[in-house]
Amino acid sequence: MKTTKKLLIVMALFALLFTNATVAQDAETPQYYTVTTMHWNMENQDTTWVKTEKEYLEKVTRKNQYIMGAGFYLHRWSDDNTELKYVQVFSSWENIDKASTRNGELEKEAWPDEKVRTAFLKRQNDFYSVNHSDEIYAVLPGSKPLSSDLTEDKILYLQRQHFAFPKDGSNKEFNELNKEFVENVIHKNEYIKGYYPHMHAWGADRTEFMHAYFLDSMSDLEKMAERNGELVRAHWKTPESRRAFFEKYNKYTTGVHGDQVYTAIAELRK
Repeated sequence: MKTTKKLLIVMALFALLFTNATVAQDAETPQYYTVTTMHWNMENQDTTWVKTEKEYLEKVTRKNQYIMGAGFYLHRWSDDNTELKYVQVFSSWENIDKASTRNGELEKEAWPDEKVRTAFLKRQNDFYSVNHSDEIYAVLPGSKPLSSDLTEDKILYLQRQHFAFPKDGSNKEFNELNKEFVENVIHKNEYIKGYYPHMHAWGADRTEFMHAYFLDSMSDLEKMAERNGELVRAHWKTPESRRAFFEKYNKYTTGVHGDQVYTAIAELRK
């Protein structure tokens, strides 16, 4: 379906709004996530994946000043059991390019012998299929940061919604509604250990609105949903007030969403 000029303008306004909201923060706060969706090489029987990636993490990723954070997320509940995601966090768009160049420099420092370096990188790459995809997301206001770095694996629940662009909507109204919901439900839900909202910046689907929730266990998924319901009823105390709020709030998304669950690997995080 052909995209109308009006839709493109509204989409651009959303992007400008959210970009300005994040850039206004301190320069060293997260601004962008890069997400590489990879697939296991199912013919590779090598069992040293964690050891290999941990070596690269210690010798390269942790030393790269342009990468604020990084981590692996393994399939637990998604439509492809061969899938894993590698996420990196950056404080600016420019640092995405700088990080790649710096990785190359650090690789040469870590394995100065070219043959040794080539052999290590080949072993690392052989864990994965040649097929992968890359997306870049802009960080949105309303995060509930993890209180500390992970000391043990956690559950990452990823929900993908899609923005709608209602004719009677406005950036101001959406921001106010979203802030009210996040602060009174997400931030008060004790089962949600971390929450990171983000939207498409570069990739296949311009309408993506992503919600990443960190939980202690799979059983907390159901507890999180039940607690959200309790918090909704506590803040909007009558059926009429709840109906009025969500009629306005829900018009900003299409109602179509997808759910995926991954394991966040604690020992492979920066």
